[in-house]
Amino acid sequence: MSSGTSSRNVSLQPAFVLHTRPYRDTSLLVEAFSRERGRVGLVARGARSGKSRLAGLLQPFAPLLLSWRGQGELVTLIGAEADGPALLPPGSSLLSGFYLNELLLRLLHRGDAHPELHDVYCQTLALLGRGEDEEAVLRRFERLLLQEIGYGLQLEHEAESHEPIVAGRRYDYLPERGPVPLIGEPRGVTVHGETLLALARDACLDERCRQEAKRLMRAALAVHLGDRPLKSRELYRQQRSL
Repeated sequence: MSSGTSSRNVSLQPAFVLHTRPYRDTSLLVEAFSRERGRVGLVARGARSGKSRLAGLLQPFAPLLLSWRGQGELVTLIGAEADGPALLPPGSSLLSGFYLNELLLRLLHRGDAHPELHDVYCQTLALLGRGEDEEAVLRRFERLLLQEIGYGLQLEHEAESHEPIVAGRRYDYLPERGPVPLIGEPRGVTVHGETLLALARDACLDERCRQEAKRLMRAALAVHLGDRPLKSRELYRQQRSL
């Protein structure tokens, strides 16, 4: 349940800013990911005026407590306060943070609560901020995000026979069905059983598994992202591959 007193008035909701853009003369439109209310669109009135403290607070990757009123696609922000230091300090991992935010913007519907995913997002930012293995952290988040929105990957059993995945076997992973033993030309993503099992167990990946896992997660996400490319991935490609 939310901490608000009614559906029209929500108080001190743990949240993160995913994206902001200018609105009218001095305001901001804010997309936030709240723990109990999911993704929410907020109008931060006067946030860009010189006297407002909101612009400094409404930054990505910083835990906030947000209060708002109203119903519908856009509600009015009536309060914001810091709930701790930024989890992702400036550095190379910022692009990965923007990638996470763009995935949430594209894949979550407004108003759908995902408290466990919110916790995973916090953990992921903290791991990136501590300099943990970036690719491994991203693959875990992608997997758990798909699982949370109802499109979890089948990683431990074959799609048709339901036989256990065998580490040394090669599979043809069909994103909308799952893995089947590779026979002939692949129709999906070619991946070894070791990779599938490592993804399922958040285990360490060697270089071959890392590349296979990247291709697999990209194909699985593409089913739900559609044809419009991710802006964060285009930026990331200038330095390295996600």
